[in-house]
Amino acid sequence: QVQLGESGGGLVQAGGSLRLSCAASGSISGINSMGWYRQAPGKQRELVAAVGNGGTTTYADSVKGRFTISRDNAKKMVFLQMNSLTPEDTAVYYCNLAMYNYAGRHDYWGQGTQVTVSS
Repeated sequence: QVQLGESGGGLVQAGGSLRLSCAASGSISGINSMGWYRQAPGKQRELVAAVGNGGTTTYADSVKGRFTISRDNAKKMVFLQMNSLTPEDTAVYYCNLAMYNYAGRHDYWGQGTQVTVSS
């Protein structure tokens, strides 16, 4: 059973930076993607950024040029460097692991970490 644990959230002023980390325990195999989603109050959960096990990255348009995702396959970790933060980035950020096999996609989620950006 895979479990994900996030760290690095907090309160920061607009224009500041935060770095989120997520560590996975358990077996990760095959085609997979690790990433970050966020959910603001009253809004749907949305993809922020993801990176495949081959290194391909995907970013939401709203964070391109400000956020950088990276992963360490050996340590089973994924990171999100967030720069030039704005109040619109305030949300609970969830680490995600998506594994793909013949049956389709299976998602694992962390418990979430709060990011609050003050103006």
